Amino acid sequence: MVQVQLRVPEKTVNEIDEWVEEGKFRSRSDAVKTIIAMYEDKMKTMEFFKMLMKRSKEAEERPEMLMPLDDSDV
Repeated sequence: MVQVQLRVPEKTVNEIDEWVEEGKFRSRSDAVKTIIAMYEDKMKTMEFFKMLMKRSKEAEERPEMLMPLDDSDV
């Protein structure tokens, strides 16, 4: 891992420290890494949702392109 220096508002640091004291995270570093990972997951979910919406629109416009889910439709 690479160590980075980060400037954040004091209020944010205090909140992170509270989370650590409450046992939600092991350390400030753990909190920041977890928050970044959650953001990455959110971005992946948003991209997946966009793809689903696009595919849904395509399926509405061209239902013949859909593949059957079982053999009974073949």
